[in-house]
Amino acid sequence: MRLRILLIIFIISNFLVSYSQDHGIFSGRVTDIETSECLVGVNIFQKRDMTIGTVTDFNGYFSLSLPPGEYVFTVSYTGMKSLSIEVTIKSGITEHRDIEMTPFSTDFEEIVVRAGKFDKSIESQTVSIEILNPRLIDARNTESVETILDMVPGLTILDEEPQIRGGSGFTFGVGSKVAVFIDNLPVTTGDAGKTNWSLIPIENVKQIEVVKGASSVLSGASALSGAIYIRTNYPGLQPETKIKLHGGFYSTPEKPAEKWWKGVNYTSGASFLHSQQLSNGQTDLIVGGLFSAGTSYLGAPVPGVNVVDTNDIDDDDMANRKARLNFNLRHRSKKITGLDYGINGNFMLEKSSTVFAWLDDTANFYRAYPGAVLLSNNTTFYLDPYINFYSNIGFKHEFASRIMYVNNDANNNQSTRSLFIYNNYQFSKSFKNLRNLDLIVGVTSQYTNSYAHLYEASGSPSNYLWNTSVYMEIEKKIGNILNFSAGVRLENYQINDSLRDSKPIFRIGTSLKLGKETYLRASLGQGYRYPTITERYIKTTLGSFGVFDNPDLKPETSWNSEIGIKQIFKFAKYYGYFDVALFYQEYNNTIEYLFGFWDSTYTFAIAGFKFVNTGRSKVTGIDISVNGQVKISDKCNLKSIIGYTYILPVTLDPDYVFAEDYNPGGSTEFSYNTTSVNPSRNILKYRFLHTLKMDIEVNYSRFSAGLSLKYFSRMENLDKAIFDFEDATAGSGGTIQRILYRDYFENHNNGNTVLDGRISYKFGLRHRISLISSNLLNRMYSLRPLKAEPMRNITLQYILTL
Repeated sequence: MRLRILLIIFIISNFLVSYSQDHGIFSGRVTDIETSECLVGVNIFQKRDMTIGTVTDFNGYFSLSLPPGEYVFTVSYTGMKSLSIEVTIKSGITEHRDIEMTPFSTDFEEIVVRAGKFDKSIESQTVSIEILNPRLIDARNTESVETILDMVPGLTILDEEPQIRGGSGFTFGVGSKVAVFIDNLPVTTGDAGKTNWSLIPIENVKQIEVVKGASSVLSGASALSGAIYIRTNYPGLQPETKIKLHGGFYSTPEKPAEKWWKGVNYTSGASFLHSQQLSNGQTDLIVGGLFSAGTSYLGAPVPGVNVVDTNDIDDDDMANRKARLNFNLRHRSKKITGLDYGINGNFMLEKSSTVFAWLDDTANFYRAYPGAVLLSNNTTFYLDPYINFYSNIGFKHEFASRIMYVNNDANNNQSTRSLFIYNNYQFSKSFKNLRNLDLIVGVTSQYTNSYAHLYEASGSPSNYLWNTSVYMEIEKKIGNILNFSAGVRLENYQINDSLRDSKPIFRIGTSLKLGKETYLRASLGQGYRYPTITERYIKTTLGSFGVFDNPDLKPETSWNSEIGIKQIFKFAKYYGYFDVALFYQEYNNTIEYLFGFWDSTYTFAIAGFKFVNTGRSKVTGIDISVNGQVKISDKCNLKSIIGYTYILPVTLDPDYVFAEDYNPGGSTEFSYNTTSVNPSRNILKYRFLHTLKMDIEVNYSRFSAGLSLKYFSRMENLDKAIFDFEDATAGSGGTIQRILYRDYFENHNNGNTVLDGRISYKFGLRHRISLISSNLLNRMYSLRPLKAEPMRNITLQYILTL
């Protein structure tokens, strides 16, 4: 199968290349005349034949291979005045044009996107995509990108773990089923498959794109239920410097929880970003950084009278510190037209405290359970060398690499070291003489070498994971109405010297323009995820809890289908888009992180978590989102983001026995029915059936005010063993700290509504000051079992732009 796929890709690539001779090139860049910003997804089509054309890429560039002759092109873009461009094409010659477009109304920002492997407008996409722009990052004083991602409809960040459309429960972020990329390079740790959100340069984000549904063909094996693409900025024509300072504090928590700190529990930080072009515009340079300091909102453990906490952690140990420095450097060659190359880098030092369980569910809601605190000093850096070449006959060659090193020095014997090396080569070509056929062929490799005593269950603290893949994607646009895409990927994995697995995966999709601004889409795709080193071999303890290894863990697979419609609208002064999607996802060998009594002798740990394959499951549901903005007057406008998601996640094998544990009351055969608190409706564990996200911002002259809302319905189901563990600790006679969760689940698990608020004032041309509050109503609440969410935080922010 592998050889057949490689042969097919080779034959198709060589066949298509033969069509590219004896043409000239019409190329250029399209920008907004008011702001000089590049425009993404601008339609450029020949007037006499609408099947000949292209769209601009993420940086506003376009390139079109044409036979020699005279042409007249129409340049059109939603919200902009259309242009007519006359060009003369000669064989072997590139005709370059810089095109400036004028908005119908300069008071509205355009909603644009680049997602997947092709540069396409959001209307042309064949999958569901949500977009976040940098406006909310500053408005909400975002220090780490996951806090802003939690505003995306259909995406939930549960204890730093991304979940798209209920595709996973919670696993402390390990083995993420959502791939996360910075400029198309993965940012997940190689050994654990966990996203390091702190490493993402939040001060230099241009756009965030969230792709929903199985995305393994386009985004790699870890994108079982979706992918997140974070795009960074490059300099404009003018140098720019931005400095941000902030300081704040946590409020006294809502009763019955008690304040555990003395004085003020503060938060503070500063960030900067400088960008400019050098060498007469041939070189781009960006330098940014961030520093933050404060104390966790969660206090140190206070063990019971007869409980011994060997970690000896006090409140001063719960401090958090972070310093990060990043740079982007790109050079465009003068000697070789179409060649650019560069290197990006990021270096971070971080001291953090992570709490896995609360002390109790009342007065000590915001204190940690003895032994369930991880203190770490983390050193992480990556370097990303890359080179791109755009030939004068329309070929595009891209090579990018990431070399990332992580040294995590932690207590509880949790230290890890890992080296991650990722390489990707990609070839792309748009064949206009084949009536708008786009082709992408690529090959990737990623290698992880990890050293940690956590993973000695493999037989050694040294472990490696090797992955290679080859992929191909084609996209065909028929006129200005129909868009069709299809792709294939072949994945190959090897862990240490013994375990190997290969898997081909496929996807197809289409979008259809039904009306002037109405777009229908449908897609069907497969997903595949290979277990990480951590999931297979981790074995450790955290206080009374244990985490157990499972070397027999199998890869999980999925397939996803959806049908959606996007309607762009403009009613009087209200402009935006409405999107609705129905989806169906099915998973096989679903990997869940289950609580149980996994130690037959109870000497390693009484109970704890283990990664296990739980059989088949499915998730169906609906996504609805409305993004818009309205001009109320010359000085006043309103911007809104509203999204609702309903999921129905159910097991397809409720009686399937997938494991057996050593419960003190007698060995338990693990199936969905025997391990669930509430198996009556077959609902999967640790999911919210209903989520609602909303952000509304009003701007008047120099003032701005915003309100964000997040609603999560009650958690329907969880591991029954958590209740069994509570009973076991209650019967220990006080030598083991009692776990307390049952009462909270039964009496306070009624859904959660969280409000955030902000106001700001801009003075002069360069200054803005803001007052920002998260958890505005100071609610005492929990989303993940045994984990308290933050109480109210109030922050004062100052931004200087030069």
